[in-house]
Amino acid sequence: MLSFRVERPAAQIAHGFIAYAKANPGKINMASGGIGTVTHVSGELFKMMAGVDLVHVPYRGSPPALTDLIGGQMQVMFDTVPTSLGFLKAGKLRPLAVTATTRLDFLPQIPPLSEFLPGYETSFWLRIGAPRNTPPDIIQTLNREISAGLGNAKLKSQLVDLGAIPMPMTPEQFGQLIAADTEKWMKVVKFAGLKAD
Repeated sequence: MLSFRVERPAAQIAHGFIAYAKANPGKINMASGGIGTVTHVSGELFKMMAGVDLVHVPYRGSPPALTDLIGGQMQVMFDTVPTSLGFLKAGKLRPLAVTATTRLDFLPQIPPLSEFLPGYETSFWLRIGAPRNTPPDIIQTLNREISAGLGNAKLKSQLVDLGAIPMPMTPEQFGQLIAADTEKWMKVVKFAGLKAD
């Protein structure tokens, strides 16, 4: 999710942000939870796709980055919904766009960034995996039971309250997601010149 500390309507700012960033290279500070985090690479994907120059300012985790965003020391952050949801509800942050491809049920008024930057999408996902040699029947049983749990209305509601979107999928779909995300993020890593220390 793309968040700013702003006073004007979110839609008005979101629509003009890319043009503003292009007209002001190197003048917008982009906070992140640290080098290589989802909050960092989401911003790098934005920079790559939009052709803009934002100054990356890595923090030691999202909480101090959000503190400086709220305090006005930073201008932009691509944060995860669960981390910033409390600040959004308290009115301390205004989301300008979500990085998912569609509007979120719990933030229906906030457009996806892809409306302004076609093809942009980034999601922070958590999945359940098993060791490579786990027998297929056990994989299928686990998948069936986990999917059933995610379909439970009470659990789904609790996850949504935390800013999560349950997305049950088959083991094959999960494998395809991993392959597609690996390819996408390798391009971003190369673009940003990131290296493992």
